[in-house]
Amino acid sequence: MTYTKAIQFGQEQQEVARIAKVLSHPARIAILQHLAETKSCISGDISNALPLSRTTVSQHLQELKSAGLIKGEIDGLTVCYCIDQEQYDRARLLLETMLAAIKSTCCDDSCSC
Repeated sequence: MTYTKAIQFGQEQQEVARIAKVLSHPARIAILQHLAETKSCISGDISNALPLSRTTVSQHLQELKSAGLIKGEIDGLTVCYCIDQEQYDRARLLLETMLAAIKSTCCDDSCSC
């Protein structure tokens, strides 16, 4: 059995890390921005709007969907994707809370670094 040190960290830390990992690829950021601009999208439309192949877009969509940041509904042969607002709000809150806590504890004017 493989032992991972990730379990030694809190659930919130693990969730923030999972979100950060998903957001670490510029193609996924571009896909999220495209979905936000269009409100919803069919996966083929995304590959037309970005410099990515359909296969690459599909792989990134799967990562975003697995993380819960987007959701997709099958309509015949196409899948209509959109941002999962509830999960997006949760991710935003987690990231904002973490960044604010770090800033409030270490980044004041008396810091010598």
